[in-house]
Amino acid sequence: MITHIVFFNIKPELNKEEVLNSLKKRLLNLNHSIKELKHLEFGINFNSSPASYDAALYSTFDSKKDLETYQNHPEHIEAKEYIADVTTTRAVVDYEI
Repeated sequence: MITHIVFFNIKPELNKEEVLNSLKKRLLNLNHSIKELKHLEFGINFNSSPASYDAALYSTFDSKKDLETYQNHPEHIEAKEYIADVTTTRAVVDYEI
């Protein structure tokens, strides 16, 4: 199984709550449109630590090939373009168990 985790920080000049809710809706909708995606969760952070990110995405796939298919899917690419517009930083970890 492949796990794909992404952390996001939203641009400070934007309405963080509005952006995070929009991002959550966009990403959770991918559960219904990309068959290679086994599971996707999106969580909005409540921790106020300076080391924390604003949100996290957690998703799983059966194989690296399925992750690649997901990453190149048009709906995921559309979500990535929105993410690029609204985030300052992003961290990604992919691993296999």
